[in-house]
Amino acid sequence: MDQEVLHRVIRRKLESRHLSHDGIRTVRLTPSGGETCDACDTVLTKDQLLMEAVPLGLGKRTFRMHVRCFQIWDFEKRRTFKPNS
Repeated sequence: MDQEVLHRVIRRKLESRHLSHDGIRTVRLTPSGGETCDACDTVLTKDQLLMEAVPLGLGKRTFRMHVRCFQIWDFEKRRTFKPNS
């Protein structure tokens, strides 16, 4: 996926709350087992690394992303997050 398109997709998911604005409690990098990326909705191949993150707050769902998607998500959430929104 084109880099700018990926930024737009992730921004939309942040705006619609399909991706978390919350900080991260724990992150781990692990080989993929064929999971679907929560950011771009494509399947990670078994030769790719998976970023698995547990957001702050109780009951928050762990999410999984490509490394590049995780980096863009982190950038976009910092850029677009507004407290009390």
